[in-house]
Amino acid sequence: MPTSSDSYPMQPTDYKVDLEDVFEGPMDLLVHLIKKNEVDIYDIPIALITDQYLGYIKWLKAMDIEFAGDFLVMAATLAQIKSRMLLPVHEGDEEDEDPRSEITKPLLEYLEMKAVADHLANRNLLGDKTFIRTHTKQPYLDDSGDELVRVGLFELIDAFQKVLDKMAPDHRIDMTMERISVKERMTQIVDLLEIKGSAAFDELFDKLVEKGDIIVTFLAVLEMVKLNLVKVVQHVQTGIIRIFYL
Repeated sequence: MPTSSDSYPMQPTDYKVDLEDVFEGPMDLLVHLIKKNEVDIYDIPIALITDQYLGYIKWLKAMDIEFAGDFLVMAATLAQIKSRMLLPVHEGDEEDEDPRSEITKPLLEYLEMKAVADHLANRNLLGDKTFIRTHTKQPYLDDSGDELVRVGLFELIDAFQKVLDKMAPDHRIDMTMERISVKERMTQIVDLLEIKGSAAFDELFDKLVEKGDIIVTFLAVLEMVKLNLVKVVQHVQTGIIRIFYL
């Protein structure tokens, strides 16, 4: 997962991807980390989650990716809770509410609202407030019968981090080299997907040797998702992330 911004190079282009109102928000990142660490929502290891949350924010900043200010508000809230958790508890003190409840309660409310929204989204709308009963939603399957699930921003970041981890740690961007732009890379990816229909996420980076080109490719994928040119899914059985052209 992302660590600190010091381990990432400056983005090699002036192109910026604005994630606001496109991908998930700060609560979704929190849910992602809770699921990823397989922890109890009622017993969140606040120090671990806070450090990882800040790691993602630093990663986005290092990649020069714009994101909503709500992420910083959530980061500040987590840091405050972490500080309160570190305060010593003296014998005889009145038992206070668990500081983590400040985030647990709104998190539970968010998950409940999201579940309701997902349920309503799967029903056909007749009128302003009228829905009809539909058939049970079938799993999204590929031609081989493997179930597919939609991939969000943070799963993409994790997958891209693995791509970066495969490169030599001392690999740096040569800023003097002329590089392809994000828009040009988007065109190349579209051409590839028009021929093949889909491609594995890792496949987009196979022939790239410069970290600058790898970063541009990742930004191109984000922009294509934003423009609804592609959909990104993951094979449940194999874990492979695949990009489909819409």
